[in-house]
Amino acid sequence: MPRVITIDPGKSKCGLVLAEISQKKVYKAIIIRSTLIENYVRNLITTEDISQIIIGNGTTSREIEEKLNFFKKEIIIFEEKNTTYRAKARYFELFPISGLKFLMPREVFILNKNLDAISALIILEDYCKIKFTLNQNIDFKTWLK
Repeated sequence: MPRVITIDPGKSKCGLVLAEISQKKVYKAIIIRSTLIENYVRNLITTEDISQIIIGNGTTSREIEEKLNFFKKEIIIFEEKNTTYRAKARYFELFPISGLKFLMPREVFILNKNLDAISALIILEDYCKIKFTLNQNIDFKTWLK
């Protein structure tokens, strides 16, 4: 089954999600330095059947699109307004707080610097107009530096 890559672009880092639309599942979710995005996607398309790349239209979207011009299939620039803000709420939908942790402030569990992959997920969900589930225990805070 073909999969899609969604990218929340940024000046120094990007969120990236690999998902399968027909299954509504996320298979990878990472945060990666912007300078590494081209090589990472090149490697990913050698192992995965990628049908399209969706890039949020915010900061550096055109630069990321130019870096990925080697991708001969569809590249879509899509609205990403308020995705970073919405990512906090989506994080707690994906990873609910339980037990005594519930008594602690929610902000203790995530930092804004770790929300880029969830922002990429929100871009994908907005584009497809559906909610995705995780294929496995994915850590959305995984950094590739």
